[in-house]
Parts: sequence; structure tokens; C-alpha cells
Amino acid sequence: MYIHIGEDHSIRVNDIIAILDKASVKNSELLTEFLEHHQDKVMNLSKNPFKSVVVTFDKVYLSPIASGTLRKRSNQVTIQEI
Repeated sequence: MYIHIGEDHSIRVNDIIAILDKASVKNSELLTEFLEHHQDKVMNLSKNPFKSVVVTFDKVYLSPIASGTLRKRSNQVTIQEI
């Protein structure tokens, strides 16, 4: 199943490694360093400041959708698959 992460982009739920909120990224030197190190794989889907970071095997997405909303969507998809 797929989950909509913003700006007409949907990704497979099974490809998601992590969904992080903006506060976690801003307060963690390690996450900031991770984003800088993978800058070539970062895709900004937000016209305004991003609200969450979605890490997949291939890319890192800066999403305009809150991490809680993305988590709920991914849980709904998982429940529907059962």
C-alpha cells in the first residue's frame, strides 16, 4: 500500500524506515548531520518550512504533513492490509 506524504507524492509504506518530526531534527546534531550527509537524496516537498522528515531506502523527504498525521495514515494502511 501507499501513503501520501505531500505535493502529489506517495510512497510505499514498506519502504519507510522512519518518520521524524521537525523538532527532533532541529534538536539533534546527529539528525542534522545525517541530512547534510544525504543532501543529494533529500527531496523537499514543502513550499513552506517542513513539518516532518520521511526516511526511505532511496530518499529522504521533507514533508509539509505533520509526523503524527503520517503515522496515523501508515497505521491505517497497515490495518487495511490485514
